[in-house]
Amino acid sequence: MQRCLLIVEFVVLFVALPLAYRFAPMHIPALPLLWIVSVYALWQLSRDPHFNRVRLWNVARLPPYLASILTIFTVSAFILWLGVHRFVPQLEWSFVRRQPAFWVVVMVAYPALSVYPQGLLYRAFFFQRYAQLFLARWTMIFASALAFAFLHIIFRNHLAVALTFAAGLLFAARYAQTNSLATSSFEHALYGCWLFTVGLGLYFYEGTIATVGSVLHR
Repeated sequence: MQRCLLIVEFVVLFVALPLAYRFAPMHIPALPLLWIVSVYALWQLSRDPHFNRVRLWNVARLPPYLASILTIFTVSAFILWLGVHRFVPQLEWSFVRRQPAFWVVVMVAYPALSVYPQGLLYRAFFFQRYAQLFLARWTMIFASALAFAFLHIIFRNHLAVALTFAAGLLFAARYAQTNSLATSSFEHALYGCWLFTVGLGLYFYEGTIATVGSVLHR
């Protein structure tokens, strides 16, 4: 019975909600909804006597992995920049050039308002709550990444889904390795901030198709 309830909860949170948001006839702000679901996840974790609450931050685990995180990020950031420079040069540094003040706001607010609740939901909660559904470590990592990527169907473009699946594998593996939401969120923030900076942030913005199209045809 408990397993069946977990499956239902999983489908509602990670399949039905993104689909409902994607096809909703009216606009619903994404961040408040993300926080509502994340508060539910936090409530469930607080009720779980087997969950180690240290994992919700655990910044002490970051320093030993910092070199690895920065090395992978440097290579990935270069590849992302090269892709933008080669295939969509109109977008290169577009956010920084057009709205530098707002770019600064995003660099500060994005990790706290978006990255952490996503990490809470798709890493800390996901790994603890659904451990009995995904018994092997690699299946848990894969399922977390798949759910994380599926969330991004709300942005209505394939690039957002593809990039977040690859990133989701990295962030989930890092969380599994460190049991530290601070560490995986730091890594997540690096990539998210870089996407906005290099010019790909438009693909992670509601109303993406129209917005990107208008920029590309200027």
